Formats: sequence, structure tokens, C-alpha cells
Amino acid sequence: MRNLNVPMYDPELVRPMREELTRLGFAELRTPAEVDNVLAREKAPTLVVVNSVCGCAARNARPAAALAIQHARRPAHLVTVFAGQDADATARARGYFTGYAPSSPQIALLKDGQVVFMLERRNIEGRNARDIAADLSAAFDRFC
Repeated sequence: MRNLNVPMYDPELVRPMREELTRLGFAELRTPAEVDNVLAREKAPTLVVVNSVCGCAARNARPAAALAIQHARRPAHLVTVFAGQDADATARARGYFTGYAPSSPQIALLKDGQVVFMLERRNIEGRNARDIAADLSAAFDRFC
């Protein structure tokens, strides 16, 4: 059994992938306590991006998140966890995604601590970033 406290990927390898979102204003949640401090308490709309090293995170999910947060309406809070790197934090975040299986990447919009919109890997992989961003923007219009 793999120890969840040991990163699957070299931290220097994933640093640029992390920074792609943090440069945009996403707060990185690296521990279960950090996840709980935001997701258990926050009532305002919160976008959670489960980041990953996979190609569909690089080509689709991160660019879609970057485009979507330029929309006139957007969540009050932007956060991210990194699958394969901060496994405990990622597992805790996924614990808030009731009714959804874990996937990487994954983008959830929470409001009042509940998932109101979800994009799973199957909704991200093979689609272009603009179409994914349009889905997110429509969710922002509805829930933010």
C-alpha cells in the first residue's frame, strides 16, 4: 500500500503546474486541515480544481479554469489541490464531493458547502478549453 504522505511526483516537476493556477489567484490547499478550513466553513461559491500532471489537466482543465475566471460572474473563492502530490489534501477535498467518484482532473463548484456543479475527467478529457470554460461560466451565472 502506498504511503499517502509521500508525493508521487518530484515537487520540482509539478511546481510549474501548480503555479499555473496560483498565479491566477487560486489558493493552494496542501493539507487536510487547510481543505477543511475553507470547504467546511465557506458558504460563498468556491471553485475547487483538482489539479494533475496528466495531459488533460495541462491541455484542458487548467486553461479552462483560467478562461472561466475571466467571466463577469465568478466564485468568491478559488482553490486547488494537487492529485498525486498532496494526496491527503486531495482525498479530503474529494470527501466534500458527495456522489462523485474521484477523478483527475476534476473541477467542482461548491456553494453553502455543497457541490452545485461538477466537471469530472470524463467531462474534461477530449474537449477544448473554451467549451469547458463555457460550461463553468454558465455554472457561475447560475450559482455565483
